[in-house]
Amino acid sequence: MKAKLNLGIIGAGRIGKVHIESITTGFTDVRIKAVADPYLNDETRQWALDRGVEACYKDVDKIIGDDEIDAVLICSSTDTHSRYTMEAARAGKHIFCEKPLDHDLGRIEEALKVVKECGVKFQIGFNRRFDHNFRSLHQAVVDGKVGDVHMVRISSRDPEPPSLDYVKVSGGLFLDMMIHDFDMVRFLSGSEVEEVFAAGAVLVDPAIGKAGDIDTAIVTMKLANGALAVIDNSRKAVYGYDQRAEVFGSGGAASVGNDSPSTLSVSGSNGVVGEKPHFFFLERYIDAYRNEIGEFIKAVVEDKPTPLGPEDALMPIRIALAAKRSLETGKPEKVR
Repeated sequence: MKAKLNLGIIGAGRIGKVHIESITTGFTDVRIKAVADPYLNDETRQWALDRGVEACYKDVDKIIGDDEIDAVLICSSTDTHSRYTMEAARAGKHIFCEKPLDHDLGRIEEALKVVKECGVKFQIGFNRRFDHNFRSLHQAVVDGKVGDVHMVRISSRDPEPPSLDYVKVSGGLFLDMMIHDFDMVRFLSGSEVEEVFAAGAVLVDPAIGKAGDIDTAIVTMKLANGALAVIDNSRKAVYGYDQRAEVFGSGGAASVGNDSPSTLSVSGSNGVVGEKPHFFFLERYIDAYRNEIGEFIKAVVEDKPTPLGPEDALMPIRIALAAKRSLETGKPEKVR
């Protein structure tokens, strides 16, 4: 890149720190001018300064109002995403926003309208599209190696459930966890989801059910191109972070499996034992986070479209809300 890009990061929690680390270690022509987080503490402030961040604030307005900042990364809590998106757009700043933009379709549409009116670039943070496995599977489909797509199958299982405090504000499994997989169905199939049928249960922790959510689910989908898709999710896989996908079609099938710390396999009289998958998403997708920010930076610096735009922020939410309705009604629901 020929030009230096000045970034502001809103939110210095777990994901904010991931992006700070990847930017300061991987992009020499990018400057993080400031980080802002209302809950910023001295430890996080020092951590950020040690990595080359120039200023740390508790007041987000200091980033929004800084004319030197070209683009912002919104890594704050979900309930602030749409508000900060509109404020940043009106300030003329390009926007990378972690998923989801909001849980409410009306607020999403309002925010995207402001983005369009202000003419700034926008990218939503579905990082799995930038993972080496899923990118390879997508490319195999694009290259016609499976022929016409007939079925997409995705398994996504966490190693342990989130805290109950998180469950209560997450929006539920479909909007928090499976939303990544809804986006992946669109990515791998090259088509939109038209109808969903959801089944869910509380099999991991009864407290999750008491909090109004489920921890285990299967969703089947009918796609606009005639293909079918199925996603299974669980909040607890005792063997680690389980992330697999397969696309089956008229010309064959292509699939990707889990990454593990090594390919070590030990064979003995009692059987063959290999490594478990990476424990969780930070280990599994750390390169994907770096790749997605690299694509955003490239889009801004080279004035090109972002790889995931407004429609990609909207459609997975529509699918997730249809899945919630289906779970409530016990019937298939149209995506609308």
